[in-house]
Amino acid sequence: MRTAFQWIMSIVYVFQNAVMMLVMGILFFPWALVSPKGAMTACKTYATWALWSARWLVGIRTEVRGTVPSGAVLVPAKHQSFLDILMIYNAIPQPRFIMKYELLFTPIIGVYAWRLGCVPVRRGKRGAAIKSMLADVDSGRVAPGQLVIYPQGTRVPVGEYQPYKVGPYVLYKETGQTAVPVATNAGMFWPKGTMLRTPGLAVVEFLDPIEQGVDQKDFMHQLEDAIETGSNNLMREAGFEPDEVG
Repeated sequence: MRTAFQWIMSIVYVFQNAVMMLVMGILFFPWALVSPKGAMTACKTYATWALWSARWLVGIRTEVRGTVPSGAVLVPAKHQSFLDILMIYNAIPQPRFIMKYELLFTPIIGVYAWRLGCVPVRRGKRGAAIKSMLADVDSGRVAPGQLVIYPQGTRVPVGEYQPYKVGPYVLYKETGQTAVPVATNAGMFWPKGTMLRTPGLAVVEFLDPIEQGVDQKDFMHQLEDAIETGSNNLMREAGFEPDEVG
């Protein structure tokens, strides 16, 4: 009976969330077209609504731990769920994401991504995208901020492992910025591939920064160890025992 109720409330949550995304996207669209501030306000408003309604409709509470970065930094993050995107976006002051180039041509979403200063990446052309981003910052088209990248390149379901890609190191080297890794357990409550949302405490945790001056091998080792260890600890805290990898 409890499971059936959770399914019903999950469907209600997913439906109203989609409606609110569409409504806010349309309402804020004129402002977003003329100002990055409009795009930022729209996305922050939607993220706040999605997290607030998740608590009251499906019982997902959210918590941000660690020191939230406020300057121009790189944010390599564990990605288990759309929920961790919302939590990270809502937590950091000037977020932008590495994104697939094709998303630029998605109605409404593409305009918001462009106005937010997200970095569209074509396969095999990451270096050119980063140079374009740095030029946009220098020209004043976008403000310096926190650049979020997913080192595994995709959402990774709880209990599974995907190898880390070299992209975060390329960004670390090209931008000259400090990297602030992020761990999460969000996929336990908002899993990939299902509408079911389960109650509990979803956490994103900003970990100790990796300062400049680290070579590729050490950077990738530090990054993976920090994110995987941190995420595993958060999942254990929520009652899941992950397999240790590496």
